[in-house]
Amino acid sequence: MLDLKQLTADVCRIATEAGCFLREERKGFRRESVVEKHAHDYVSYVDKESEIRLVKALSALLPEAGFIAEEGSATYKDEPYCWVIDPLDGTTNYIHDYAPYCVCIALRSRDELLLGVVYEVSRDECFYAWKGGKAFLNGTEIQASDVKDIKDAFLIVELPYNSEQYKLTALHLIDQLYGKVGGIRMNGSAAAAICYVASGRIDGWVEAFIGKWDYSAAA
Repeated sequence: MLDLKQLTADVCRIATEAGCFLREERKGFRRESVVEKHAHDYVSYVDKESEIRLVKALSALLPEAGFIAEEGSATYKDEPYCWVIDPLDGTTNYIHDYAPYCVCIALRSRDELLLGVVYEVSRDECFYAWKGGKAFLNGTEIQASDVKDIKDAFLIVELPYNSEQYKLTALHLIDQLYGKVGGIRMNGSAAAAICYVASGRIDGWVEAFIGKWDYSAAA
């Protein structure tokens, strides 16, 4: 039986260490190191190195777990547990030195999510939760807002990089929400957006076309 509370504490440490790496690398980061995976979808040596570090640390923590990792440095082969990791959620933000950007780590069994940790680097904020427990930010319990009326809602409506597939959805959302809600923002990190909903900063978040690594830890 896994001790999920202790395991979550260990994962918080690992995520924070990866975040410190991202923070230090950002000081000397150069745009020339960026590669375009797809149109407007970027990756750099920082994403890849962060993922390698995470895989090594998490493998030592729980050797019987496989991986679903955005940059593909490790794989899942039907192990009883699976780490779902995004070494840098918000790469475009990171490239432009624009917050937020996060390290995201989730652990799941074959059936369900067991824990999630999201470390938002720019604000030094670690969001975390485990199955059967509550949700926390830097040791303090958090909860979602109690806004009931859509006209008061402060929302994040994201515009992902794959514009051709998403354009009609985006136009529909803006048409239905703009001027009818309390405010609309975009922040460039799905993980941060979900955590901001969990902590009551944001009342709702809408996005599609995202991978398991984008949302699992925050969910």
